[in-house]
Amino acid sequence: MADDAAVVRFTELVPAGSPIGSVDDSRMTDFYTYPDGLQACWVRGNMITSLDGGATDDGKSGGLAGAGDRSVFTVMRQQADVILVGAGTVRAENYSGAQFSPAQRQARQRRGQAEVPPIAVVTNRGEFDHDAKLFTRTEVPPLILTSSTAAPGASSRLGSLAEIVVASGADPEAVDNAAVLKILAGRKLFRVLAEGGPSLLGSLIQADLLDELCLTIAPLLVGGSASRVATGHAAVHSRMRRIHLLSDNAGYLYARYIRGH
Repeated sequence: MADDAAVVRFTELVPAGSPIGSVDDSRMTDFYTYPDGLQACWVRGNMITSLDGGATDDGKSGGLAGAGDRSVFTVMRQQADVILVGAGTVRAENYSGAQFSPAQRQARQRRGQAEVPPIAVVTNRGEFDHDAKLFTRTEVPPLILTSSTAAPGASSRLGSLAEIVVASGADPEAVDNAAVLKILAGRKLFRVLAEGGPSLLGSLIQADLLDELCLTIAPLLVGGSASRVATGHAAVHSRMRRIHLLSDNAGYLYARYIRGH
C-alpha cells in the first residue's frame, strides 16, 4: 500500500441526499452564483462529458444532454453577464441568442444585469452565414471577437448584424484570450460563462484564464473518436477544488470546481 493511502478520506455521496428542489428553487440558483464584488473577469467553463470521456454524441454536445442538464445550463446562463463561445461550436450547435422568461429577466434586472446577456464569439477569421441563428434569433447583437486582420472583412460582411471587436495580441491573425477578457472587463461584463468548445476551453486552460469548471457527467457511453471537453497542444497541471457535486433522478452528475490553493 502506498505511504499516502492512510491519509485519504472518502465520502459516500448517497442517493438519499438532501433534495434541492426544482431548478427555479432559490437554493438551486445559489449553487451557481459568481463571487461578489468582481472587478475583473471571472471565467466559468460549462461542459458536458460522457462516462467514457466524450464531449459529443454524434458530433454535438447536445446529444449528451438531459432535462436536468438543460435546466442547469439555463441557471448558469441566468447568472452570466456574457456567454463566451468558440466559432466552431457556434456553427456545430447552430447557436442562437439567450432566451429568458419575464421572471428571469426581472431577476437579472434586480441584480443590476442586462435582461439578456450577449453571445461573444471568439473567431480568428470572423466568417459566418448571415442567416445563422446567432444573428436571426437573438435580441442582442452578438459580439464577434476577432483578429485585427479579419476585422475589416467581418465588418463588411456582417454590417449591423453584429458588433465586430478586434481582440488580437501580438499576432494580428489570431485572437488573444487575455485581450478578450480585458475587452469584456472594460464593458463590465465580469461574469463570463464559457460554453466551449473544447478548443476554446483548452486555450483558456493553457493561458491560466479559467477560474472554474462546471462539468456535467452524462450516464452514457459513446465510444468512437469524440474529443475531450478540452483540447490543445500544451499540457498543463492546474489543481482544482470541488465546490459541489449534485445529481438528478436520471443519473447525471453536476460537478463544480474552482481554482485550487
